[in-house]
Amino acid sequence: MQNSFLPQPQSRELVVGLVGCGVMGRGIAQIAVLAGAQVRLNDSREGAAAAARQELLATFGKLVEKGKLDKTAADAAADRLHVCAPLQDLAGCHVIVEAIVEDLAVKKALFSSLEVIAGPDAILATNTSSLPVTAIAAGLQHPERVAGFHFFNPVPLMKIVEVIGGFLTKPEIIDYLLALGHHWGHSAVRAKDTPGFIVNHAGRGYGTEGLRVLTEGIASVPVLDNILRDTAGFRLGPCELLDLTGLDVSHPVMESIYHQYYEEPRFRPQVNTRQMLTAGALGRKTGHGFYRYGADGKKEAIAEPAHAAQLPSTVWLSRERPELAERVAELIAAAGVSIEASARPSDSALCVVTPLGEDATTCCARENLDGRRTVAVESLFDARRRRVVMTTPATTSDYLAMACGAFGANGIPVSVIRDSAGLVAQRVVAHIINIACEIAQQEIAEPADIDRAVTLGLGYPLGPLAWGDALGPNTVLTILKNLEQQTGDPRYRPSPWLQRRALLGLSLHHKEI
Repeated sequence: MQNSFLPQPQSRELVVGLVGCGVMGRGIAQIAVLAGAQVRLNDSREGAAAAARQELLATFGKLVEKGKLDKTAADAAADRLHVCAPLQDLAGCHVIVEAIVEDLAVKKALFSSLEVIAGPDAILATNTSSLPVTAIAAGLQHPERVAGFHFFNPVPLMKIVEVIGGFLTKPEIIDYLLALGHHWGHSAVRAKDTPGFIVNHAGRGYGTEGLRVLTEGIASVPVLDNILRDTAGFRLGPCELLDLTGLDVSHPVMESIYHQYYEEPRFRPQVNTRQMLTAGALGRKTGHGFYRYGADGKKEAIAEPAHAAQLPSTVWLSRERPELAERVAELIAAAGVSIEASARPSDSALCVVTPLGEDATTCCARENLDGRRTVAVESLFDARRRRVVMTTPATTSDYLAMACGAFGANGIPVSVIRDSAGLVAQRVVAHIINIACEIAQQEIAEPADIDRAVTLGLGYPLGPLAWGDALGPNTVLTILKNLEQQTGDPRYRPSPWLQRRALLGLSLHHKEI
């Protein structure tokens, strides 16, 4: 490739072709033209490119009205935005970005046509979210100039773009697209051509593990979502998120990545979403998914099951994990309940254990406690907005009421779940961190890029590797090892990236020489 053919990303001479004028295509066109590029719009649907141009002009007008865009800049952008009816009018473009349907055969056919039309030095970029860039480029005369340029919807607001090199893509193509994405106002991160790239790969942990909690009967839909929002800090619970994206989109992606990784257990989907998809309960778009939605699209709230509450006379608190016990002791003290100092609980005390990747039953049996009087409490995550109490199979209703009274005495809601290895937040967050560690282990992306892509692309409260450092790599490793031991499921096997850094006391961002 002659690099001199390509103007600098910030050059007003840069000509960008955009094939596919749906929501995603219009978003890419918007940021490109506002950054100074000449943009040519093309769509195989008659009139779609012209309609997209009009919609973009209307968007520019609204931005001007809101004071977010200067009118002179808006008029200049409109002059740089052109409609190309035949595909052949894209000849002369320096970069052509494809944003059409996620169908490998359709994309390959388009790129075969573009290769003939575009100049020999033009970059051909695909906005695919799930298809291999190498497969899209396969069979072309010059696969080395094809790369992934994956934006997220809505493009102007989601400030992240993944730049993916296929097996034969030239490094300078990747470098150019990284610089171009940055000039267009996005954080551009480099990723290997692997299923899901960074964001969709890293995102497998949240939904699949949340669904696993549901299928095990550990928590109901509202309880699951409330716990992960209020204690772990996610913007939406996994069920709320799946309803928002729609199971017609989300479930096929779950299955696709699972099968592309040759049935890797970490990505295993759950049967409940397949059943919902078959039934047409897709989420907001159909008015019914995990929740029901009114005509205005608003979610109909589902209350958590009500539990009686009364204060216990005393609480005996396990000291197996002193650092976790200290956190729970503060909550009990705030309720005005005394904590027994004896090595063994009195005959009527409420017994509280603090599992780390284990279930309440295991902790109860190991300390030879009375299962009828024992509950576990989530102590690793934020308890300011919600407390989580986990019963054993033997816990009686009166002692559950005491637990709800002790931990909800100050008006903070208490969610009750059934016995589970790792409670809810522990197992979900540890699973997310473990997958991110494996992405780093496989050198799919740099550790800092993994965190940046996930926080911008998924809106998690922390990047997964930073989250692992905040919790402590050894803590995360303990949770995963206990989950693996208690369930026998290889989905929880710790990544070597995590194990080695935990054992050596290193940050999860630490790279080897």
